[in-house]
Amino acid sequence: MGLPTEPVTLSVEQINDINQKLSTMRHDVNNHLSLILAAVELVRHKPELLKRMLETLAGQAPKIGASISGFSGELERTLGITRS
Repeated sequence: MGLPTEPVTLSVEQINDINQKLSTMRHDVNNHLSLILAAVELVRHKPELLKRMLETLAGQAPKIGASISGFSGELERTLGITRS
């Protein structure tokens, strides 16, 4: 990973932008986790729904990963971090 060689200075606008993106990521991850919990509760009470809920459950992990990866990429670009 290539880190900046000089101190990084961020403007108030850049910090605000990072904060907004972090807030969006937290919201997205919480929504996906809520769907997982809801699907698990449905299956607990109605085991016959397992097959239908598996798609919902399986689809959440990649969405969480995408949210985190998107934020990480934006943060790295803002801070001048490069991947080797």
